Amino acid sequence: MPETREDRKARIIDQLRSRNRELGERLARVEADRRKAGGPLDPDFAEQAVERENDEVLDALVAAERGELARIGRALERIEADCFGICDDCGDEVDPGRLEALPEAALCLPCAEASEAARR
Repeated sequence: MPETREDRKARIIDQLRSRNRELGERLARVEADRRKAGGPLDPDFAEQAVERENDEVLDALVAAERGELARIGRALERIEADCFGICDDCGDEVDPGRLEALPEAALCLPCAEASEAARR
């Protein structure tokens, strides 16, 4: 029996919630590690440079994960508002294949491409 739209929606909700939990747990671990490592810097300047470089990488990863969490949160809000799978820009249906690949997608592919081109 083929998957219905409601079945697909339920599966995507599960994926979004699972990813949301996973990211939340990962962020909590990174932030806990950063608090533990927040002691004085190593007296060796070369080692300090490495420590600071690692902090910059962690900061970038945390920012990316927080962005993904925000997109997931907005997707879950769209589900609650019963407008999930509808493009935020043009109001057309977002292709189910796009939602399979990117469940938090708020834009259909043409609108996403136009948005990306406008940012360049």
